[in-house]
Amino acid sequence: MNGGAESSWPIRRWVTLIAMTEAVLLLAALAGGGVALTNLNGARTRLLDETGPQLLQANALAQSLLNQETGIRGYLLTGQRDFLQPYIDGRQAQTDAAEAMRGLGATPGTETGNDLEGVLRAAKAWQDVAAAPGLVGSDRPSPSQADRGKTLFDQVRASLATLNAHLSAARDTGRDALNGASQVLTVALAVITVLVVLLFVLLYLWLRRTITRPITRLAEEVRVVSDDDLHHPVLGSGPRELVKLGADVEAMRQRIVDEVSALERAHALLDVRTQALERSNSDLEQFAYVASHDLQEPLRKVASFCQLLERRYKRQLDERGEQYIAFAVDGAKRMQSLINDLLSFSRVGRRTGEPVVLDSGRLLDQALANLAAVLEEAGARVERGELPEVRGEESLLTAVLQNLVNNALKFHDDEPPVVRVEAERDGAVWLFSVTDNGIGIEEQYADRIFVIFQRLHSKTAYAGTGIGLAMCRRIVEHHGGRIWLDTAYTGGSRFRFTLPVVAQKSTVDSLPGSRKEDA
Repeated sequence: MNGGAESSWPIRRWVTLIAMTEAVLLLAALAGGGVALTNLNGARTRLLDETGPQLLQANALAQSLLNQETGIRGYLLTGQRDFLQPYIDGRQAQTDAAEAMRGLGATPGTETGNDLEGVLRAAKAWQDVAAAPGLVGSDRPSPSQADRGKTLFDQVRASLATLNAHLSAARDTGRDALNGASQVLTVALAVITVLVVLLFVLLYLWLRRTITRPITRLAEEVRVVSDDDLHHPVLGSGPRELVKLGADVEAMRQRIVDEVSALERAHALLDVRTQALERSNSDLEQFAYVASHDLQEPLRKVASFCQLLERRYKRQLDERGEQYIAFAVDGAKRMQSLINDLLSFSRVGRRTGEPVVLDSGRLLDQALANLAAVLEEAGARVERGELPEVRGEESLLTAVLQNLVNNALKFHDDEPPVVRVEAERDGAVWLFSVTDNGIGIEEQYADRIFVIFQRLHSKTAYAGTGIGLAMCRRIVEHHGGRIWLDTAYTGGSRFRFTLPVVAQKSTVDSLPGSRKEDA
C-alpha cells in the first residue's frame, strides 16, 4: 500500500550523498589548511633557524673585526704589543663566526655566502696591510701604511654593511612570508569552521524536512488512532523507509480493527451467553430450593413411616421384613445426606460472603468442635503447629479443615488416629499440611479422589458420599489456592493446600514451634 508521496531515494542514499559531499569539502579545506600550515612551518624555519642566526653571527663577525681594528689602533698609539691581544682574539672570533655562518647555509653561490666571502676578502686585505707588519716585526707600521689600512678597513665596513643589509632584507622577507602563511592558515581554519557549521546546518535542515517532519506526521496519525479514532487511516510520507513504515502501521491498524470487530462480536455473544447463564443460575437456585425443601420432605416421610412400621409391626414381621424396612430407612437417610452434600457443593462460590481476615487456628478449633464426638469415639489425637491468618469465608475454610480431619479419622487401622495440622510460608502463599497415620492412599488414585462421587472403598466399609474432597478442592480453588495429595509421604496420608498470604505487616514469615492438643 502506498500511503503517501514516496521519495525516489531511500534514506541510506541521501545519507551517503551528504556524507560524501561533506567529506570532499572537508578534505579540500583540510588540504588547503595543510598547505598553509606547511608554508607557515617553512617560513618559520627559514626565519628562526637560518636568517635570524645568520644575522646574529654577522653581528659577531662585525664585532670581531671591530675588536681587531681596536687592537691595531691601540698598538699604533702606544707601541705596546699587549694591545694586540684584542686583535688576536678577534681573529679567532672571526674564524668561528665565518664557520658558523657557513654551517647556517651561507655557502658560496648563495647571496649571503657571496657577501660573507666579500667581507672575508676585505678583512684579509686590511689585515695584510695594517696588521701583518706589527705582528711580524718589531717596527710599527709607517704613516702611509696606517692610512692604507684605514682605507681598507672602510671597505671592510662597507662589506659588512652589505652583508647586514642583505640579511636584514632576508629577515624582513621571512617575517612577511611568516605573516602571510599565518594569515592563510587562519583563513583556512575559518573556512573549515564555516564549512563544518554550514554542513551541520544543512544536515539539520535536511533531517528536519526529510526525516523529522514525516515521522512527526506519522506519529500524529498513530496518536489519533490510539486516542480517538481506530478507523483513521495511517499514511506514511517522505523517504521510502518511512512510507513502508506507514504502510506497515496501516496494515497493523487494519488487523487491530479486524480483531476489535471480532472481539466486539465475541463480547456480544458473551453477553447473550451471560444472560443465559444468569437465567440458568436462577433456575439452579430454584432447583436448590426445591431440592432442599420439596425433595427432602418426601424422604423424611418415607424414613419416618418406615420407622413407625418397624415399631408397630415389629413382632408381626419376620427377620427378612425387618431387614427390608431397615434397608428403606438407611436408603432414605443416605439420600438425605447425599442431597445435603450436593447442595453444599453447588453453593460453593455462588453465594459468596465478604472475605475477611481469619485466624486459621480458630477455624481448626471450630472444625474440631464439630468433630468432637467422632474424635472421642476414635480416641484420636490432633497435633498442630502455629497457624497463620488467612483471608476468606469462615464457613467454607472451616469445612475444608473439617473434611480433611474427618477423612483422617475415618480411614485408619487398628491404631488410634494421630492427625497433625501445620502451615509454613512459601513465597506469596501459606502451605498447609494435614497428615495422619491412617491406611494411606495409593499414588495412582491421587487425582481420582478429588472427583465428585469417586470412592475408593465400598459404602459398607467406610461411610460417606464421595463429595468431601471434591468440595475441599472447589473451596480452596475459590480462595485462590490449590490442593493435592503428597504422594511422597508413606506413613499414612498427607494432604497439602495453599492459601494466599494476607498483605499486612503483622503477617509472619515463619511459624516456629508447635503445640499438641489431645482430643
